[in-house]
Amino acid sequence: MSLPYPDGFVLLIMGIVFTAIGLGILGWSRWAERRYDDNLVSRTDMREFIESTPERSGYGALRMGGFICIIVGAVLLGIAAFLHFWG
Repeated sequence: MSLPYPDGFVLLIMGIVFTAIGLGILGWSRWAERRYDDNLVSRTDMREFIESTPERSGYGALRMGGFICIIVGAVLLGIAAFLHFWG
């Protein structure tokens, strides 16, 4: 691939890395949340389900961070594509 500007190649690599990290964070968040929920279901003490306990917000924060990484990666890939085709 021949980009007219060397910065375009750097942006392309950064976009790919950010997108991959975002997808990894999303997958890890879903895996950790599922593992936590399965652990709660397997417990014999159902008191946690009856009483009102706050939800764990860490999984939502991980998911939001994954979406932000994907958006940043998509923007960087868009800039690299713009430099490649119209630069």
